[in-house]
Amino acid sequence: MNNKPTRVMALYRRLTKWPMGHKFFSLMVSRMAPYFATVKPLVTELRSNYCQVLVRKRKSVQNHIGTVHVIAICNGLEMAMGTMAEASIPAHLRWIPKGMSVDYTAKAGSDIRCIAEVTPEQWVEGDMLVNVTALDENDVVVVKGHIKLWISLKPQKN
Repeated sequence: MNNKPTRVMALYRRLTKWPMGHKFFSLMVSRMAPYFATVKPLVTELRSNYCQVLVRKRKSVQNHIGTVHVIAICNGLEMAMGTMAEASIPAHLRWIPKGMSVDYTAKAGSDIRCIAEVTPEQWVEGDMLVNVTALDENDVVVVKGHIKLWISLKPQKN
């Protein structure tokens, strides 16, 4: 097994040593997938098989009742999943999302922490469920569910 960090993990480790490093890293990830930038996510923690992204409660992500819109939360959850996957996937595999299933469990009246997490054993070919959870500032779960990925072998280079 290769213990060399992925490009994403190496970049995260290099940038977050510096002031504003988490912000710069988050901006770079958002440039790779521009839709993420709509919620101005901040990757606050990244380690193998785990990522946490902060979505701040701002007017632009609120719904008609003044809470963080669930689609903004899902955007944060998808960024957490994608960043975790890119930072964690074994070098011989690749991934693509197949779907998302979430339950709205409470009102999201504060900044939201979006977490995506798997175990190392899950990185095998086939369907893989990534557990995703969104928590408010009081650690109340406001959204929970999973994102389904298709894991396959990378094509062999000739």
